[in-house]
Amino acid sequence: MRSATLFSYQLALDAGVILRQQRLKSRRGMLVKLVSEQGEGWGEIAPLPQFSVETPEAAQQQAVEWLARWCAGEQPEESPLPSVAFGISCALAELSGQLSAEGCWQSALLCSGDPDTLFTRLQNKPAPLAKIKVGLYEAVRDGMQVNLLLEAIPDLTLRLDANRSWTLERALQFARYVSTGLRGRIAFLEEPCRTVAESIAFARQTGIAIAWDESLREDAALLSAQPGVRALVIKPTLTGSVQKVQQQVAGALRMGLTPVIGSALESSLGLTQLARLAHKLTPGIVPGLDTLSLMQQQLLRPWPGSSLPLSGREELQCLWQQ
Repeated sequence: MRSATLFSYQLALDAGVILRQQRLKSRRGMLVKLVSEQGEGWGEIAPLPQFSVETPEAAQQQAVEWLARWCAGEQPEESPLPSVAFGISCALAELSGQLSAEGCWQSALLCSGDPDTLFTRLQNKPAPLAKIKVGLYEAVRDGMQVNLLLEAIPDLTLRLDANRSWTLERALQFARYVSTGLRGRIAFLEEPCRTVAESIAFARQTGIAIAWDESLREDAALLSAQPGVRALVIKPTLTGSVQKVQQQVAGALRMGLTPVIGSALESSLGLTQLARLAHKLTPGIVPGLDTLSLMQQQLLRPWPGSSLPLSGREELQCLWQQ
């Protein structure tokens, strides 16, 4: 016998969370629970505002349709909606024992909050790796901040993410304020410009390596070796099923690119699954999963070492059950 439940959740976020110029006060999503004679499996379906192609309403409808067919004994094809495909594939992977408990719990430190506290945290880490969102303020300001951190902490490596915020002119303005000798410690700058051509031109003119994220989701042909492109940031909630993520990781490695598993503001349950996926698919590559620091609580499963309060099943609302 098979049974399934679809829950909804809502988690408060810190006041400073901004996605493409829009402030996000809470993270809403769904959790799916599958039960069969094999055991129990959970997954998270959480379209990300401003980034996901599907709406929460469409995701819920597709999830219910898939779950009803699965409970009837069918093996439905994966949903064309990325968040639904990913969440259900995680639940199936847990159910079948294909997602091991071991995870990559190390993550690039997301730079947010008080600058002095951040500086202390970075100084106290051996060979620190951090991620900074750029493009929210003036390019000159971003360049000065990056340069200051790299100068002050000699063993620091930075991953930067501009989310296509800049024109080529603005991106070059940013680079002018980062000393040439420090640019090698920028692991990559994710999606610096509004177009692929401008981003590639930026890499060529500055020597700063770039990474694809949303561009790859829009054009699969970018999964190729190109001058100046060093990494692919793969966010499963925005990409699709575990199987599709696995294919992208394998393709990146064949091209000599670094595949980085990244989060799309999932709950702690989703983040722990991403850590387990990163351990399996990208061993030795630090994922980008430090978004729990933007939340005020955890959900069902705790992240190792987190002091945030943990919300239980009583905080979930049942949307559908069979």
